Amino acid sequence: MQQAPDVQPKHVPVALDRCIALLAPAIEKSIAQNKSAVIIDATLGLAGHTRELLMRYPELTVIGLDRDLSAIAIAQENVKDFGSRAVIVHAVYDTLETVLEDLEIDSVDGILFDLGVSSMQLDEADRGFAYSQDAPLDMRMDQSQGISAYEVLMTYERNALIRILRNYGDEKFAPRIVDRIIEARSAGTLNSTKALAEIVKESIPAPARRTGGNPAKRTFQALRIEVNQELASLERAIPAALRVIKVEGRIVVMSYQSLEDKIVKAEFAKVCKSGTPLGLPVDLPNSAAKYRLIFSGSESASANEIESNPRAQSMRLRAVERLAA
Repeated sequence: MQQAPDVQPKHVPVALDRCIALLAPAIEKSIAQNKSAVIIDATLGLAGHTRELLMRYPELTVIGLDRDLSAIAIAQENVKDFGSRAVIVHAVYDTLETVLEDLEIDSVDGILFDLGVSSMQLDEADRGFAYSQDAPLDMRMDQSQGISAYEVLMTYERNALIRILRNYGDEKFAPRIVDRIIEARSAGTLNSTKALAEIVKESIPAPARRTGGNPAKRTFQALRIEVNQELASLERAIPAALRVIKVEGRIVVMSYQSLEDKIVKAEFAKVCKSGTPLGLPVDLPNSAAKYRLIFSGSESASANEIESNPRAQSMRLRAVERLAA
């Protein structure tokens, strides 16, 4: 086994050992048969999962994707000792098929998704993800392109903003918040995360503010999802992953909020369902499911992990294996 590089990630990867255990059968089978294996880390971040996988499996190549150039710069440093076995690409995970085509790779043995905003993005105040720190209203995971949260708030019509807060943040006071946002943008006072958080607080009745944590959390989540088109990207990415995974390959997904998990659950259920009518003792030809759930439902982090790594508290883990071409 290779020794770990000196550079350590700045965060603790969620469910590290469990994710590796779920991917291990596919990796080890490919290594036994082909002397090599390839997986995609579709959400590379600071490369915590990738780095550990590369250390444990000297025959493994990991293709790491991330849209955040700042994260990529750190990840490259964290995996530099692994040379060509770490292939890092600036890309959103819904383009993974195109990435593989460019690399002239037809299929892979495993794919890992660790969804949502990263700890690094939350910790960097100037990124605008955190309502607890004053910063420009940005919220872009890829600051090299796309529209910012400020542009969304300043240009979207009232009904569109209400829809975003309701659908992506489950915010029942969305109309009141949006009306105050429109007042603030007309007055020129909507200029920072602090200003937005204060608008949300003032829009929600005092009794409702006493429970559920910071009242700005739902609005910030909704805006972040809209700015980064997170759910639309995920809806494209899971079917793409299912297409490029090898027979006996595995896909592991960690999500951190119900909207993400709902998409993953639905896509996995769809492909794990047999086409044979109920009541027949065996599957009809070409009707058997081509994928299987590795375990029923979803898994959550252990109490010990949550205590040491609070980000794991809302994590839901799902995994699927391909059975046939």
